[in-house]
Amino acid sequence: MANRIVGRILIGALSLVALPATLSAQTAAVPTFTKDVAPIFQNKCESCHRPDSIAPMSLQTYQEVRPWARSIRDRVASRNMPPWHIDPAVGIQHYQNDRSLSQKEIDTIVRWASNGAPQGDPKDMPPPMKWAEANGWNYEKKFGPPDIIVRSPKYKQKAGAMDAWYKPVSDVPLTEPRWVRAIEMRPGTIKGRKITHHALAYLMQDEREAIKQGLISADNDSGAGLFMEWAVNKEGEIMRPNTGKLLMPGSKFRWDIHYSDGGEDIEDVVEMGIYLYPKGQEPKYRTMLSLYSGIQGGNRALDIAPNTVSVTQNFHVMRRAGRVENFQPHMHLRGKAQMVEAIMPNGQMQVLGHVNRFEFNWMNNYVFADDYAPLLPKGTILRITSWHDNTAANKNNPDPNQWVGWGDRTVDEMAHIWINITYMSDEDFAKEVEARKQKLATTTERQQQQ
Repeated sequence: MANRIVGRILIGALSLVALPATLSAQTAAVPTFTKDVAPIFQNKCESCHRPDSIAPMSLQTYQEVRPWARSIRDRVASRNMPPWHIDPAVGIQHYQNDRSLSQKEIDTIVRWASNGAPQGDPKDMPPPMKWAEANGWNYEKKFGPPDIIVRSPKYKQKAGAMDAWYKPVSDVPLTEPRWVRAIEMRPGTIKGRKITHHALAYLMQDEREAIKQGLISADNDSGAGLFMEWAVNKEGEIMRPNTGKLLMPGSKFRWDIHYSDGGEDIEDVVEMGIYLYPKGQEPKYRTMLSLYSGIQGGNRALDIAPNTVSVTQNFHVMRRAGRVENFQPHMHLRGKAQMVEAIMPNGQMQVLGHVNRFEFNWMNNYVFADDYAPLLPKGTILRITSWHDNTAANKNNPDPNQWVGWGDRTVDEMAHIWINITYMSDEDFAKEVEARKQKLATTTERQQQQ
């Protein structure tokens, strides 16, 4: 019964199919920047496109936007911007952090740019957005400043130097056990993003002491191991309600930071902002971040021939029931697409997410919306499929005539997905499934009455 319920829960919403514009739509007033376009840019673009941020130009004012109108139109119409690479026709479509544009928003921008990109009445301009300073914390508006900031020791990457993997250790400044509700990690400066390929923070702590204090059960999956991962342009992670990660006093973080040539001497650190639950507030579940390989037979089995598109797969069995919180594909320059599927014990298969336009420069973390985060029973198999494009058609490919294998360098390749799973007992899992079923039934009934 539970498996049938889970099957229903996992069904993603059907994608919306754009219909031809009606005559009235075609003859409607031309959109203006101040009234129609600026609100879209504030909501979906300014987080990157503002002064001293990671984008190459600011899109906050009409004067800044107007020279780029044609380029914006083309990038938006092709769905290259904003960077959101989920296939809209396959898998679950509901995400907390979805920054893609609706078809209506795309049509508005295209019509505006195609009709002279008019400014409109300055009085229609919405109030300016308030953003954190250049390299501020994304979650500060929601939680306040991070409770803990852990920084790696400084490292200088010299111009023209070989790739480097820096693995220092930092202490966790805690005197009592605390639960974590959100994490951000990033290079310490904007310039540092030029040299930082990725950064991992592994938590080293004594789980036995946590069990002794009753903070976790003896049969709980270990929370030590990978605590947080950052890759190009990743934002951060917020734990779902009543879930978190446990930090014990005396813990340490072991960094694994990949630096590459930035074209000049750059000294930087990686810093991690940790937001804690209030004292005395302990979530029931622990969230586990793990690497799920997409290469069956191990990393050495990745062997991509010149001028070919290759496909690899791997399978992972869930030994406990759980809820998939988010997933983040990871490949390098020849990455083309990645997909994660669930094969339930009853044989039913469901695509959880399909990134059909992987882009190395945007390591998006796809966080499922609360009512759509997949609930998967014990024994579910997660199938990871990866496509690599080693042809001249791939504009990012440094050399389509080379054989390519697994490796840490950017010019090598990888194929894995980072997945956060909140594991739970079979009893708690059954309760979660029933609660989801009742909520969906209530929502359906409400919609039918409208």
